[in-house]
Amino acid sequence: APCAERRHVGTLTEHRWPVMPIAGCCCGLCCCSSRHKGTHRSCCSSWAIMALRQATGSLLQRLAAVPLETNTLGSSVQATSQLLGGEALSGVRHASNQAVKQRIRAIKNIGKITKAMKMVAASKMRNAQLAVENSRGMVEPFVRLFGDYPGIEPPKAINVAVTSDRGLCGGLNSNITKQMRQLLAMYKGETNTELVTIGDKGRAQLQRLAPDQIKLSIADTYKERVTFSQASLIAEEIAKHGADAVRIVFNKFHSAISFKPTLATVLNAEALDRQLAGEQGSKLDVYELEVANERGDALQDLAEFQLAATLYNAMLENNCSEHASRMSAMENSSKSAGEILDKLTLQYNRDRQATITNELIEIISGAAALEESG
Repeated sequence: APCAERRHVGTLTEHRWPVMPIAGCCCGLCCCSSRHKGTHRSCCSSWAIMALRQATGSLLQRLAAVPLETNTLGSSVQATSQLLGGEALSGVRHASNQAVKQRIRAIKNIGKITKAMKMVAASKMRNAQLAVENSRGMVEPFVRLFGDYPGIEPPKAINVAVTSDRGLCGGLNSNITKQMRQLLAMYKGETNTELVTIGDKGRAQLQRLAPDQIKLSIADTYKERVTFSQASLIAEEIAKHGADAVRIVFNKFHSAISFKPTLATVLNAEALDRQLAGEQGSKLDVYELEVANERGDALQDLAEFQLAATLYNAMLENNCSEHASRMSAMENSSKSAGEILDKLTLQYNRDRQATITNELIEIISGAAALEESG
């Protein structure tokens, strides 16, 4: 008759008897109640696995207690013990598969993070690209009017390195550091040269290159949206040092996969006046001034505005290049994570199959040894 009261919580020892087995059940422990019929298959599999492990352990203990009568039996037991090792006798499972499984889980999480960072960088790059295109309209007229003087050797110069505040963007900041190293080597004859860093990554790298020349470090400039007012404040701090020329090194954005280190040179009013006076027919002379004495004041205002506009454009260009470089870096990281995940999955499956094969070999070898000893 069916049992009057019993409780089933997933383990075989917690069935309350009497129990009527289900017809055709291999374990004989599954209950006949309709509410427990759904657990018949799981009960059988769990019981089979536990019985297989217990039988293997008891079989090995019996093998260890059997005296070695023949060389054949001794070699069989010895081969079985070498195959299983000391951990199998005590019932301890090897943890290599669990370690691989944990690593697979970690690689999956890393892949999700890199994909999310790629999407965020792509979204920010689109907005930054629009700001870059608008800022170029402020710098290009100055280049056409005054020109560019990358090879000038003024009495005092300031080199400005525009970098990012965060990493995980490929070799973006390393390229600026290399360019700055070459710039310092090119103008090493200049005794009065100072360094200004914009961005925490540039300060950390240039601190090892030329710590004595760094006079100003500006960080956390990209936490909020870069504005012209912010660039003007930085330009004002740079102008206080009284340099004749300011060399700005930044990454110029060309496309999502192309951004190159660029050098922009901005002169102060006196140096700019000397350069324009030496040229035949300066473009500034085309414009008529209401008062002749206002030429110096106009040059002073134009030089200050050019420094702020060039610095503003350099920060926007580098910011857009940072997002593009991070997008490419995260895409490569996601691909690498997928490749590592495939290798680890293959390794995990091979180890699992090898473990099952070894367990079968243990049972067959033990049974054969018992038959020979009996």
